[in-house]
Amino acid sequence: KNAIPGLVVQILSPDQGDWSATFGTAELGKDVPMSLDDYFRIGSNTKTMTSTVILQLVEEGALSLDDPISDFRPDVPGGEHITIAQLSEMRSGLYSYSFDPGFNATLDQDPGKVWTPDELLSIAFTHPAGFAPGTQYEYSNTNIVLLGLVIEELTGMSASKAFQDRIFEPLGLKDSSLPEPSDSAIPTPHPRGYQFGTNAETIDSYAVPADSLPAALDGTLLPLDQTDANPSWAWTAGGAISTPADLAVYVKALVGGGLLDDDTQKMRLDSVQPTVAGQTGGVGYGLGIAQFAPGILGHDGQLPGYST
Repeated sequence: KNAIPGLVVQILSPDQGDWSATFGTAELGKDVPMSLDDYFRIGSNTKTMTSTVILQLVEEGALSLDDPISDFRPDVPGGEHITIAQLSEMRSGLYSYSFDPGFNATLDQDPGKVWTPDELLSIAFTHPAGFAPGTQYEYSNTNIVLLGLVIEELTGMSASKAFQDRIFEPLGLKDSSLPEPSDSAIPTPHPRGYQFGTNAETIDSYAVPADSLPAALDGTLLPLDQTDANPSWAWTAGGAISTPADLAVYVKALVGGGLLDDDTQKMRLDSVQPTVAGQTGGVGYGLGIAQFAPGILGHDGQLPGYST
């Protein structure tokens, strides 16, 4: 209960019925029941929304998945060889700014900082590419920040407004949003978000080190409260907020259709490739959608303090 203070689970099954439950507390040291109405930071589930808007723009003829990112951002190193599809599929080779030690130190020292996409990209571009575009898979927030900028350029509106107009309103998601970068608030009700270790200490893994685990479990090692840290650094790669009820509606549309035409939806599902060439087990990634096992599609999301 100290490692994960609170949890909400919702399962919707057309065959076996629906089931939901809440566990624990929304605030350490207090008895604050979790609720199905709670708002959460949904982390990288946001990436699926970004790629959905990109695919809508492809449907509208505003761009092609084969367009190079250099058409929109000439400053991307090697960008003339990196396509929109490769950004969405995590096959660009671009370094993820979120692994940069200096960036993580700044997150710890100034959690309220409002980050701009240009600041994030400038960090990423100081590091060499990891591989030639299209040759490997590597998860990178840099890719999706670039797609967010493409959305803003082509729609003439903020990514927040584009998400609202193109995803949240059509699906009736009244409790979902991509906050503007200056907004670090979470609507109420919401649980507090906790993380063991600083951002600098957890670059490679959120897992509590083995020698610290007993103290974390018995409550003698307390986590950091990350609830009010500004998530602008994640932006279109991880900054959205939602509720369990809204996410249930959204994931049905993400996987089952409703936001894209039938051909584009099929193309998206067919785009899933193994994250490691030749691996078995069904783990894969496509155009802003993950496959966790054969037939299990969607995404997950981690932001300091929250996991969805």
